[in-house]
Amino acid sequence: MLSVDQHRAAVAALLPVTPTVRLPLAECLGLALAEPVSAPLPLPQFDNSAMDGYAVRVADVAAARDSTPVMLPVCEDLPAGRTDSPPLQPGTAHRIMTGAPIPPGADTVVPVEHTDGGRYQVRIDTAGQPGANIRRAGDDVATGAVVLDAATVLGPAQLGVAAAVGCAELPVRRRVRVLVLSTGSELVEPGGRLEHGQIYESNGTLLTAAVREAGGHAEQLHFVPDEVEQLDATLAERLARFDLLVTSGGVSAGAYEVVKDAMAGHGVDFVTVAMQPGSPQGAGRYRGVAVAALPGNPVSSSVSFEVFVRPALRAAMGLPATRPQRTARVAAALDSPSGKRQFRRGALDSDSGVVTPVGGPGSHLLGALARSDCLIEIDEETTAVPSGTVLPVLVTSP
Repeated sequence: MLSVDQHRAAVAALLPVTPTVRLPLAECLGLALAEPVSAPLPLPQFDNSAMDGYAVRVADVAAARDSTPVMLPVCEDLPAGRTDSPPLQPGTAHRIMTGAPIPPGADTVVPVEHTDGGRYQVRIDTAGQPGANIRRAGDDVATGAVVLDAATVLGPAQLGVAAAVGCAELPVRRRVRVLVLSTGSELVEPGGRLEHGQIYESNGTLLTAAVREAGGHAEQLHFVPDEVEQLDATLAERLARFDLLVTSGGVSAGAYEVVKDAMAGHGVDFVTVAMQPGSPQGAGRYRGVAVAALPGNPVSSSVSFEVFVRPALRAAMGLPATRPQRTARVAAALDSPSGKRQFRRGALDSDSGVVTPVGGPGSHLLGALARSDCLIEIDEETTAVPSGTVLPVLVTSP
């Protein structure tokens, strides 16, 4: 029997770091940057106005007060996006909008709130200070500065700054390509007609969504019957396009274990892991492609993905491998089998630091899984957990 850590290491070893690809910005969200990005130009690119108002010379408005306003002719209108920059003559003003270039000769911007908003002549009620309301070129980012380090996970702000310095695409770690397969002749596509003894297929939907949530690319292969020859033929047509095959079902010690029957002795090791749920597991390579073979009960499949597959997927893509881990006091007493690490579903109250078990230990309790947002971890040596005990918690929901 393998420990959880031993099997986690075996699965992680199957997936090397993915290659670098260049993708359009719109396809990079959530991926890891493979190389640093430097700015070929400064941000801002030019001195520009931080306010809607009037570009003027400090000397021309030095005497302006509420009681003694200064009147200036408005000679130009400068909206953002105007590409010429007419000089400001002494004794005049240019009406200017936020983001528009500061005209040569101007050294301050008076906000429109301190004027009468005039279009051809403006009354200014306050003196301007040198440099006020002017964003200087390079204040944010200097030319040549590194704006994004390698291994940065690309979120909205990171993609925004890449666009601002002119990047149309970025070098990123490619998504792991995963084929998800649920086996079982009893499975029926959701919405189809059920006969006695049949169930709707849910693991494929669950695992495909889990791969995508982890950042991978997932495709689902539907409803392969419990026949070794058909399984092998079906996979032979498809596997070459993928980095990883994730299966659910067909890995236990009973009859009709089609995944085990097809792959044991052909590069995939089937083992027992000291955990509950999810004891039967498989890992290896089949037809040259990495395989993580998970048990078929839905909770076992989900927990196995969280514990073994998700960390390996994310590490291969250069992403943080582990979910947030916390400790919390359990709201009810729990028991756990000796010699196995148990993962119980829970609902975490972060404010109080209390986690409430959701459902029992059964591996079929999908409704309870859907109501949970964390896994409560009980180590192999513990068989009884009194209420109020502090335990590690793996947060599985945002």
